[in-house]
Amino acid sequence: MIRLKMIFMSTLLLLLATSATALCCTTMIVTKGASADGSMLVAHSDDDELGDQRFILVPARPQEGKRQIFAEHYRYPRISTKERGPAYDTGAPYTKPLYKLAYKKIWAILGHEVPISYAYYDGAYGIMNEHNLMMGECTNGAYYEPKPNNGDKPGPMRLFYSSELSRIALENCKTAREAITLMGGLIDKYGFYSTGETLLVADPNEAWVMEMCALGDQSAHSAWVAQRVPDGMVFVAANEFRIRNVNFKDKTHKEFYWSKHLPKGVIQTGHWDGKTPFDWLMAVSPGEYNHPYYSLRRVWRVLDRVNPDLGLSPWVKDGYTTAYPFAIAPKNKLTPQDVFSLYRDHYEGTQFDLTKGVAAGPYGDPHRFVGPYDNPQNNISKSTTPLAGAWERAISVFYQGYTFVCQWRPNAPDMTKGLVWYGPDVSYTSCFAPFFAKASTLNTAYSSGSPQKLDRKAAWWAFDYVNSLSRLNFQRMTSNDIQPLQHELEQESLQFVERMDKIMANPPKSAPLILGTEATTNSNHILEQWWNLGDMLIAKYADGYINLPNGRYSDPEPSTMPIEIGYPSTWLDKTNYSQGPTSYQMK
Repeated sequence: MIRLKMIFMSTLLLLLATSATALCCTTMIVTKGASADGSMLVAHSDDDELGDQRFILVPARPQEGKRQIFAEHYRYPRISTKERGPAYDTGAPYTKPLYKLAYKKIWAILGHEVPISYAYYDGAYGIMNEHNLMMGECTNGAYYEPKPNNGDKPGPMRLFYSSELSRIALENCKTAREAITLMGGLIDKYGFYSTGETLLVADPNEAWVMEMCALGDQSAHSAWVAQRVPDGMVFVAANEFRIRNVNFKDKTHKEFYWSKHLPKGVIQTGHWDGKTPFDWLMAVSPGEYNHPYYSLRRVWRVLDRVNPDLGLSPWVKDGYTTAYPFAIAPKNKLTPQDVFSLYRDHYEGTQFDLTKGVAAGPYGDPHRFVGPYDNPQNNISKSTTPLAGAWERAISVFYQGYTFVCQWRPNAPDMTKGLVWYGPDVSYTSCFAPFFAKASTLNTAYSSGSPQKLDRKAAWWAFDYVNSLSRLNFQRMTSNDIQPLQHELEQESLQFVERMDKIMANPPKSAPLILGTEATTNSNHILEQWWNLGDMLIAKYADGYINLPNGRYSDPEPSTMPIEIGYPSTWLDKTNYSQGPTSYQMK
């Protein structure tokens, strides 16, 4: 198949002008056979550049009349409405819906009615519902990225982006196959807009990858495919479509589902000749997002850490490489804590280690801020600007808004089988707290607060506070102060989950309320410890010293004198330190 990126470049530049800002995330699946205890895991880091960071519990509610469909929006508040529970009724002017769609039309695609919606956790995208249906997301580049159309403009209707699709699925579906059928049917009938998208969809039994995009054809206006992740395997996506060859002969959907507009749509838009083997990535996308290795380096890193015996190379020919398998078997089966570790990665110990080099400063800071000389991280419409250079894109990146790991546990009581491990702000300096899928309440600290105003009642700010302070002396603070507390509190949370398992072995009628109340108590303890940590860090590292309450440890008698830190000699050698005023002679 002829590589279409060059052929359609002139068309692509025109089409990308309609691009929308999106979120550049890393998302993973660990199937039951790949996890240490048979859990199904779906994980996602929402890298949203100070967007709306709230973790919200949307309660079950009657589904009558029509459902509001909102356009994608990430700034605070992402949605303001009274129809999705009190957390979304912020007092701000209500968001105008893009469209109102009759529930009967949704149910016609689903195949049955759901008079009362299912409760679910929500963020920038839907996360997990009370029936343990789990989702993750990442954004991808696509050849055509149009704006929404509710029918008031010429052209096909385009009502849906992945954010609202994921929420509708969690409100109405119990299984991954139901969710794929519903979301795919909505795309086929009512259209898709904006960037390409990957949604991970898993239930206690199966895990699927669903990818979608708009097409520039009037009738075949949108397309999507879904591929099952075999049990025993681990999957990762990082801002590039990961599905390649689609088996259109799989009529029983053992491994694949696909849009009714495929393959017709990509033939009509000229992105496939209809004869050569169909490659989803090449047929709908210009390939890697933002700049070379922006996506693929993260895919390589996860796969290589999960199974280094595969010997996968970090170097590939181009963004359409087939060097990285769709999914792999891990060398050792994974726990949620292993997944936390993957999300806390800066390529440590590799040639791409962001804690090394001049850019890391004297204290090994892996953060690489972007500015006017860099491609915008979350707007592919400007990604055609020639690059003067580029930073490696780490999994733990400075603009992470939150990270979660959904877990369904086969050996737990029914009430505690499903939970979300949720960590606000940057994963490396955050702390994951567990929240149960069947809880009826959620800690209000996690569902409140704007990133534009510091708020000590908002959970996200506790973690952003510590993360911001960590850059004063990154390696010393993280290794000596932050990570020890992080490990301690996450271990305490594991013990908390075990205690709740024992309580819920014979659940009382008030079990959903108990789950919410106890998770709030546990997460409030974490927040208290994290705020205290931040305040301690300010005092301990004041003015570039180590300011210990008991003075120097080496003093025979405690002193109040601070300890000088200075800079490592390896870093001083890279500065003009040696040319400083060390003598009275002219230099």
